[in-house]
Amino acid sequence: MVRRGVVGEGGPGSYVASGHSVHEEENERLQEGLRYKVSAMKSLAIDIGTEVKYQNKMLGEMDSDFDTTGGLLGATIGRVKQLSRGSQTKLLCYMLLFCFFVFFVLYWFIKLR
Repeated sequence: MVRRGVVGEGGPGSYVASGHSVHEEENERLQEGLRYKVSAMKSLAIDIGTEVKYQNKMLGEMDSDFDTTGGLLGATIGRVKQLSRGSQTKLLCYMLLFCFFVFFVLYWFIKLR
């Protein structure tokens, strides 16, 4: 006696059903992996955005600090030029020599340590 295959009993129909199930499971597994990767990339993009905002803030602060320092330095150079035009040339020379002496002593002291 020859027995015919019935769907769900191991016949040709069950191969199709099981193959479909395997593909669905694989697709779900791949979807989960893709979901994890997208989540990681989103987190990374948010972290990069936060870092960029922080760096822009720091650059803005540095720009204002450089502007302030440039103004102060310009005013100081103007005063030095005014001193050099006046009759206090000897005073300016003594002041520069004193500064060189102090820097030399500090250099010598640091080098001996």
